[in-house]
Amino acid sequence: MSDNIKPLNENDLELLAEYRSWLFGHFDDPQQYEALSFKLELIQTIIDNKWVSKEETFKLQALGICFGDALEQEIKELSWVAVDDEFGRDPALRFLSTSTVVFPRTAVSKRIEDDVEIDIYEMFAGFQKAIKIALENQA
Repeated sequence: MSDNIKPLNENDLELLAEYRSWLFGHFDDPQQYEALSFKLELIQTIIDNKWVSKEETFKLQALGICFGDALEQEIKELSWVAVDDEFGRDPALRFLSTSTVVFPRTAVSKRIEDDVEIDIYEMFAGFQKAIKIALENQA
């Protein structure tokens, strides 16, 4: 797996910037995106108000990038990378230089597409716990 983990290239950075640009449009001041609480609140508000449908893949994945940005902000040892595998190239979060990766881009979209009710705060806590367990098992 670690051979498939690459630094973000220019195309990856542009894609993440496109997702974030759509997210910034929801704030009076894009600087608000810097606050962890605003990221999670934004995701939950969009989900609760059904402002994005199941068919709006780009927007759903943007919510996943926002979720990933929140995880990266909370767990300082996480950083964005790209993973190349049989499904293509995807942005992911990696813990330090380990092979532990998380794929937040589709974390929200898969749940919405499957009609799973989302409490983003609960999901956030669950991801943090799962990352911690994965790291403990890797040690």
